[in-house]
Order: sequence, then structure tokens, then C-alpha cells
Amino acid sequence: MNLDSLIELALAEDLRGGSDVTSEATIAADAISTAEFIARGEGVVAGIAAAVAVLKRVGLTEIDVITKDGDRVHKGQRLISATGNTRKILLAERTALNFLTHLSGIATTTSHWVKALEGSNCKVRDTRKTTPGFRDLEKDAVSFGGGTNHRLGLSDAILIKDNHIQAAGSITAAIERVKPLGLPIEIEVDNLEQLKEVIPLRPDLVLLDNFEPVDCIKAVALVNGAFKLEASGGITLENAKAYAVTGVDFIAVGALTHSAPAFDIGLDFKEGK
Repeated sequence: MNLDSLIELALAEDLRGGSDVTSEATIAADAISTAEFIARGEGVVAGIAAAVAVLKRVGLTEIDVITKDGDRVHKGQRLISATGNTRKILLAERTALNFLTHLSGIATTTSHWVKALEGSNCKVRDTRKTTPGFRDLEKDAVSFGGGTNHRLGLSDAILIKDNHIQAAGSITAAIERVKPLGLPIEIEVDNLEQLKEVIPLRPDLVLLDNFEPVDCIKAVALVNGAFKLEASGGITLENAKAYAVTGVDFIAVGALTHSAPAFDIGLDFKEGK
């Protein structure tokens, strides 16, 4: 879903076919305010462009973008300033903050994983475990946090998992069936024996599912650079470096998008310009 459609949906969801009854009852129709989006902690911001688009969608035009997506910010730092009709600012407030806090949370969480892998050649990648409709925005947020994107959708690349193997009859049969498609091929294996079957078939990448670090080391030795390796399952911030130094090329972390806590951002405003 594109950003304009998401914003329309979010604003309509907030209004629920009506209007902002509180603002209309308490604020003069011609009141003017300046509002500032302020970081309440240290992190990496994302969703700046989305928040600005929300402000514009409700009719605000005097907008000062102070930071950009991917910037590291500190507590108290100004992100965006907008001046205009107070009711319009309040109409946009929650939707703009929802985009900002959610996407900045993903970017900040990703930056923690990137830091945990420092000193290795391993990169952290996201998955398709994203919020429906938000995949492009969430994967952009991962990139802003320093992470790497996996495939965007089912049509981008081949990823053969255990159910595909079972349906096809074997690892070999599954790979042979997808080769004519001419797409990058990744296959998931559960153990070293499966990996040995895969090696002569030369996929582009093998996902080591729920491998312990010691088995990742063995997998790297077996493959010997023939294709790239990705570890997934059971990986935490605390043990990420142990996986990274095994020699795998990537670790896949669904938590980048499905479990990132919101980054605290507030909206402060004052009457008049």
C-alpha cells in the first residue's frame, strides 16, 4: 500500500466518519499555533517523510523539516516544526506520531543490532514479518537503522522452506523446479545433513534455521565460500555477536519489525506564531 493510501486510511480511522469534536468545542476555528515534534530519548529517526505528508494532507503548509530519516537524535532534539491552524495540527498529531514513533522504533532497534555485530562482516537482515500495509515503510526504517533488507515479497526471489521441500518431495526436486524461473534461490535447511545435500546444487544462499553457533561454524567450513549463508532462529541481541563471528554472511531477525518498541516522540505546541 502506498503512503498516500495509508495516510487516508489512518485519518479516516481516527475520525470514524465524524470530526474532532474536542478540538472543535475548545479551540477557535481561526486559532494559529506552532507545533514541534520533539525526541524524548536517543535513537535513530524514521518516518519523517511520512509525518510531513500527514501534516500536508490536513492542509498545513508552513513546515520546517529539521532532521531527516536515518539521523541519530538526542533527547530534546527538534525533528519537525509546523505552523498553522491549531485544529489542523491536532487532527494530524496522532497519525503523524504513530508513523514517527513506530518507524523510529524500528530504525533504533535495528541500530542496536548493527552495533552488536560490529567487528564482524555479518549483516543483520529483516524478514516479511511486517505490519500489513506497512512493509515498504518498515523495511525503509530497517535500512535507515543500518540494516539490510531481505526480499520485499513472494515474487522477488525464491525462498524454499520445509513445506516446499515436503510438497516437492525432496530438496533436490524443489531446487530443480525453481531454477528455470531465473530468480535468486535461497533454501532453508534444518541440519548439516540437509546442507550437504544442498551444496552440489549451488543455490545463491542457504538459511541455517535454528542452528547453534558451533554448527554455523561447521556449515561455513562445509560451504567454503560456494554461496552465502544466513542464520535465523534463536538469535538475540545478547548472542548475535557469537553468530556473527562464525562466518555467516547474514543473520535474519524478524524482531526488527514485529517487536520493535515505539521510540518516544512528543508534540509540543504554543499559541500563535
